[in-house]
Amino acid sequence: MPTESPTRTTPLPADRFLNRELSWLDFNARVLELAEDDTLPLLERVKFLAIFASNLDEFYMVRIAGLKRRQTTGLTVRSPDGLTIREQLELVTQRTQDLVQRQAEVFIKDITPRLEDAGIRIVHWEDLADDDARRLREYFRDQVFPVLTPLAVDPAHPFPYISGLSLNLAVSVRDPDSGVAHFARVKVPNNVPRFVQVGPVAETATFLPLEDLIAAHLPALFPGLDVVSHHLFRVTRNADLEVEEDRDEDLLQALERELARRRFGPAVRLEVTETMDPQILEVLLSEMEMKPHDVLQVPGLLDLSALWALYALDRPELKDEPFVPATHPRLSDGETPKSVFATLREGDVLLHHPYHSFATSVQRFIEQAAADPNVLAIKQTLYRTSGDSPIVTALIEAAEAGKQVVVLVEIKARFDEEANITWARSLERAGCHVVYGLVGLKTHCKTALVVRREHGVLRRYCHIGTGNYNPKTARLYEDLGILTADPRVGADLTDLFNTLTGYSRQTNYRTLMVAPHGVRAGLIEKIRREARHAGEGKPSGIRFKLNSLVDERITDALYEASGAGVPIDLLIRGICALRPGVPGMSENIRVRSIVGRFLEHSRVMSFVNDGDREFWIGSADLMHRNLDRRVEVLLRVCDESARAELHRILEAALDPDVRCWELGSDGAWTHQDGQDFQAAMLERVGELTA
Repeated sequence: MPTESPTRTTPLPADRFLNRELSWLDFNARVLELAEDDTLPLLERVKFLAIFASNLDEFYMVRIAGLKRRQTTGLTVRSPDGLTIREQLELVTQRTQDLVQRQAEVFIKDITPRLEDAGIRIVHWEDLADDDARRLREYFRDQVFPVLTPLAVDPAHPFPYISGLSLNLAVSVRDPDSGVAHFARVKVPNNVPRFVQVGPVAETATFLPLEDLIAAHLPALFPGLDVVSHHLFRVTRNADLEVEEDRDEDLLQALERELARRRFGPAVRLEVTETMDPQILEVLLSEMEMKPHDVLQVPGLLDLSALWALYALDRPELKDEPFVPATHPRLSDGETPKSVFATLREGDVLLHHPYHSFATSVQRFIEQAAADPNVLAIKQTLYRTSGDSPIVTALIEAAEAGKQVVVLVEIKARFDEEANITWARSLERAGCHVVYGLVGLKTHCKTALVVRREHGVLRRYCHIGTGNYNPKTARLYEDLGILTADPRVGADLTDLFNTLTGYSRQTNYRTLMVAPHGVRAGLIEKIRREARHAGEGKPSGIRFKLNSLVDERITDALYEASGAGVPIDLLIRGICALRPGVPGMSENIRVRSIVGRFLEHSRVMSFVNDGDREFWIGSADLMHRNLDRRVEVLLRVCDESARAELHRILEAALDPDVRCWELGSDGAWTHQDGQDFQAAMLERVGELTA
């Protein structure tokens, strides 16, 4: 039960925020805990090691790069928790080194022996039998040697450019006649498999790391010289684009220029093996203008994101049971697909991916619209999509069939910029009206609008979701979406697209909250309404399901609501800057995190509202970038069956017996064992569609 407290009259304490960078590292530590969990199938544990490594790469490329950039400008602004940039970087480096040590330990001491027991071995050159070594010498000669380029470093050869995230060998060679030592760099090619097959892959599979194969053949790269030593290293560079947006310049050209620059961003992390020669390390730090605190020592293999290659092995007994996403029961009649338009005229459809199939719902909605002669227009936002996107194909076919197709392609979507530029040009060639978004803002909302003529009247059909229009991630990410023919939603999306494609400055909508003008203010107003209800003795309560909670103003509003006696439950997968359970400040707030097989990605906001519950879903996390620098959409869910289902989902996720992590008032996350929420959801959807 919530603790009744009077409305706050004293200021909130200065230490009420947790550090966002350390909170993100705590999230990645939860991913690492899954790799450490010996109750999970072995290759699933390998997968979580790869995810942990990939996450850490992006964290350094973006977040740490941003801190370092601010540090070089001399800015002395402290983070909301009071730390200077230098203090944050020191804490991040220490915490990261601890996590990388844990990652290496679980891989070397636990997972590698279990892989060997399962017939999957990673060996070194000296472990190979003579026949295997002879076969791999031929493979090196034919497939690897021609693409290698040893680069010397001397007065005639400046230190070479080291590309971001590439594996490299720092090689020390000596002239046998003069005794003079030289330094050289050999890049491990990224277009050759990282794990080289030693033998046929069947029930047993043996692999040699590519860097081991190259190291064993270094004399072939430096004939006439003695190879003294070699050391593996890897560099991470700043990959966060800063596009100077000018209304008088073509945004596409500006972005392409910045993409060309990104590969030359400053180095922000140097990963080395524990056996790295100190003199070689000194050369690397000096030449790349890095400091000793930028170095991470990694036991064993560098770049465990490469373990995805092992996860791809055809060993189903070492993975989770496969599942087939179910078609939403309202979108099919037995095995026969139903018209999405006819279904939506009967009421909204709440989709819950990956449990509900993306292909037979959202994708089918766009495909049916593209093929339907009564559809006059399709308008859609695209933030990220897949390399062979059926959504883009359908939009192109719609345009070629003479429909008006408007697509807002967000070409500033981080790490998908080049792919989105390609999509944009393909859509333009097909006759689609392509818009690149608003100056100064990223368009992050997930919306689609279809205009259809029915009996002489135009009717609008809509989709608003929490995830991207990407059929591949829709099988991996947990997301929600609404398909609706509600005229109010259709009118709102029409107004929104007019804002995105024209000069409209509309900020008020019927069923939507739209950032950057309306989401923060709208949510704070609803949080304060719950506080008023609590103070008046009326039913109150707040439940948020998010990826991240960082915004200070919303966090302070939640603290105020807690002080007024509002029970608050927060499901935060990733970063949480709020400190729960602090007497006198947040004793009515509970924070938990669910990390599992699927990436919890949906955003849901629920308010008790004196018994008239409100539910909102959408694209926005509660962070500065989402609320101030992006176009985000939250939709009020009005359909009763959809509201009831959202309530059931939140109830199930907040069940005391669910396996999760709980955040304490000291900022530490504690693992709580219990039933698997995602497995329960899979089972429930399977029962409903059986």
